[in-house]
Amino acid sequence: MDAVVVPLRTDEDVVRLRQAVRSCLVSVGFSLIDQTKLITAASELARNTVKYGGGGEAHLIRVSNGPRQGATLVFVDHGPGIPDIAKALTDGYTTGSGMGLGLGGAKRLSDEFDIVSEPGKGTTVKITKWKPF
Repeated sequence: MDAVVVPLRTDEDVVRLRQAVRSCLVSVGFSLIDQTKLITAASELARNTVKYGGGGEAHLIRVSNGPRQGATLVFVDHGPGIPDIAKALTDGYTTGSGMGLGLGGAKRLSDEFDIVSEPGKGTTVKITKWKPF
């Protein structure tokens, strides 16, 4: 499957991304619990992209590794970046008014998590969820 690219500029874009993720996960055959986990992680990261990254985009990719099937989401923004990623992954840390659970929560809800951020240049977060055998 080619990547589905969803622009992330508004709350409505976040809703569109959630719908696209659900559709992808249903087509792969994920359980409702695993759908909920990845949709929640996607929603948190999409909101961060809009709120803190000044907008960006999400790439949704259906992936496979031999018999394993899954979904990868890549969130890209060109915002201010994250000066201290370790601190940003700490529960309760926030530069805004939220609860500070977004990045760490997304990491816990995913099977694979990677983040690259450069102050002044933006942030890219990649998460993958694999369907259990």
